[in-house]
Amino acid sequence: MTETFDPRALAARLHSLHQDARQEATSTFALPADLHQAVEARNFLAAAEGISSNAWKVTVSPQGQAVAAPLHPYAEAVSGADIAWYPGMKFETEIAVRLGKDLPVRAGTAYSRADVVEAISSVYLGAELLVSAVKESGGVSFLLFVADRLGNSGYVLGPQVEKSAVDTAGGTPLKVTHAGCTIYDGPAQHPKGDVLTWLIDYANDGLRPETSLKAGALITTGTLSGAIELTEPGAIDILFGDVRLSFSVSKS
Repeated sequence: MTETFDPRALAARLHSLHQDARQEATSTFALPADLHQAVEARNFLAAAEGISSNAWKVTVSPQGQAVAAPLHPYAEAVSGADIAWYPGMKFETEIAVRLGKDLPVRAGTAYSRADVVEAISSVYLGAELLVSAVKESGGVSFLLFVADRLGNSGYVLGPQVEKSAVDTAGGTPLKVTHAGCTIYDGPAQHPKGDVLTWLIDYANDGLRPETSLKAGALITTGTLSGAIELTEPGAIDILFGDVRLSFSVSKS
């Protein structure tokens, strides 16, 4: 028998699992039936966590549906930052963009890449931390993963970089050390080649909220280093070209 889906109940369970640093298998959850239910649960989870930052991650489901989730906890690393470490935590180097003007939901003509670039006011180096309360993350139910804020468990916004980084990020030398050990040393590589692919997909998604992609919003655009597990707490140092971002993950 299928359980009746209750977005508040799912959000409360995900919140509790995160607080206890625990993971459960997808099969133990009542699953959202569609994106609307998943986003409803995600919004209840964001409310339970007291999220107020206007910072978002974007990606696309295996079926091609663009989705977003708020980043939390969110820190700006001008004076250093410290994010709670949990077992199973993964790390990604990313490029983030801040919008200088709205990208309203459009009917008809799709946003071009040039339209999206024009709306960007500034570009930054950033780092995302990931721990899902779902053992398989999005591997079994992507909608459950959407409800769990796409597995986000922290974001550190680093220094501003040239706006042209949205065109040139791929191939830029990238070196990351964690707790004194090198965990990535090679060219920056986005899964889609172009760091703006998922943001453009989301901009052109007619199902996204009217309140999304407003001027001032910060959007992170996807990994340049793959997802690397952080097996222990420790300092992280990222060198992207000649731009550096340093912060720590510590036991809570």
